[in-house]
Amino acid sequence: MTDNKYNTIIVGGGIAGLTAAAYLSGGGRKTLLIEKNSECGGLVNSFSRDGFVFDAGVRALEDAGIIRPMLTELGISLKIVKSPVTIGIGNNILNIENLGSLDRYGDLLKKIYPASSGEIDELIRVIRRVMKDMDVLYGVENPVFKDLKHDREFLFKKLLPWLPKFLFTVGRINRMNQPVEGYLEKIISDPSLRDIISQHFFRNTPVFFALSYFSLYLDYFYPAGGVGKLAEALVSKISERGGEIRLETLITSVRAGEKTLVDKAGEEYIYDTLIWAADLKAFYRLTDTEGLSPGIRTRFSLAREKMLQRRGGDSVFTLFMQVDEPPETFRKVANGHFFYTPLKEGLGRTHREELDALLSGPGIHDRQQVLGWLDRFTTLNTYEISIPALKDPSLVPAGKTGLIISFLTEFDLFRAVQNDGWYEEFVREVENRVIKVISGSVYPWLKETIITRFSFTPLSIENRIASSEGAITGWSFRDPVPVVNRIQVADRSVVTPIPGVYQAGQWAYSPAGVPMSILTGKLAADKVLKRK
Repeated sequence: MTDNKYNTIIVGGGIAGLTAAAYLSGGGRKTLLIEKNSECGGLVNSFSRDGFVFDAGVRALEDAGIIRPMLTELGISLKIVKSPVTIGIGNNILNIENLGSLDRYGDLLKKIYPASSGEIDELIRVIRRVMKDMDVLYGVENPVFKDLKHDREFLFKKLLPWLPKFLFTVGRINRMNQPVEGYLEKIISDPSLRDIISQHFFRNTPVFFALSYFSLYLDYFYPAGGVGKLAEALVSKISERGGEIRLETLITSVRAGEKTLVDKAGEEYIYDTLIWAADLKAFYRLTDTEGLSPGIRTRFSLAREKMLQRRGGDSVFTLFMQVDEPPETFRKVANGHFFYTPLKEGLGRTHREELDALLSGPGIHDRQQVLGWLDRFTTLNTYEISIPALKDPSLVPAGKTGLIISFLTEFDLFRAVQNDGWYEEFVREVENRVIKVISGSVYPWLKETIITRFSFTPLSIENRIASSEGAITGWSFRDPVPVVNRIQVADRSVVTPIPGVYQAGQWAYSPAGVPMSILTGKLAADKVLKRK
């Protein structure tokens, strides 16, 4: 039993857990990272099949004043390349190159929606203002990753002059904490235009988070070798510093009063401090508070009730294809990170009201009705297309291209068809329609050059990373978010009702992409170190 006693145990080997473990390993601390899969990384993961490298989760990274400082502080060298973005609507294609591309984006929208010219000018004005706020928000390296006691130049020349601007900007951001769909209704009258702008965001995404996308496009970068190289670098750093990683280990019980974890095989692990960097609803389901004080047990019970009543956010369907066509053919159309909408009509009621009605009524058991809805959905949708070889040519065999096509979708839809016994058939129907739409528009050669194809669905995501409802950024915005969602109090996001137990990752702060997951991992590690 003494071999299984640790100063700190981190559960969940996604990017937040890896960050926390990298900072806590070494220095005489016995640290263990537990991951249920055979590899770490979670949604920051790449895999190889038949010589093609694909990114399983995120397609590129944005620094946000967090990733590069983290790499520097940990002494990690990661070769990176730019990941330029293209936006396309029908035959109108725009490569995003610099700030001037925002005006060209406005011109593209005016060409497609000439009657909305004045409203598009207002939209561009709002996006430009958000971009300025983003410049302030990420205007300096995040101080969480700086040694303020010794880096006096950073403290006095950068951080202190920046703080007043940051606080003013945060106030503006909080005032834009409303669903983007409702906000766009106030400034844009054409529903199709509103859809084209918003339909590739999660439902009820806060306005600031949504309209900051243009800044993110300019910030995207890509690790040579695939996004998963970031996770691999952190795994190497943990091992280098003496941290321990146990893979294929599923935690089934947290006995908080005894500071003990139990895995599926019945093995026990004792901790002084615990960081839960996995699905947060799972933590509240698995934790037994017997032996803790009545006050702690009451606070935990209230938190548990709040967490378990909430749902994960939107999920994603991803189609992977090996294509017998060189990357140069695709480069003539767009960059390797491409947001494409084949038609200008927009999804309208298809993705929201129609799907909700379908899921709540008897129509979900009528295959023809479901497929009829699927026809409309795939025809009118917006697709995120990623081509790794356009960022790193070594990721494919010579003369071939790996293609990744994703779109937001609803977990409950795939669960319903699975319950009705035609999940595999439905997945194939989705693939066929996506290929038909993309081959009939932006890549006319695609259908005839596919070597092989396979898909990840919301159920795949739930099974692989144990993410409730297959969510990829944590909580749904349709209900009040049960965790911290204000940047100025982000340090509170890692605190749980149980002393010595912390949380991190996509579920700890909302909305959370890779940078915020890394930040929560670092904040949790800092809490552990300060407690010691």
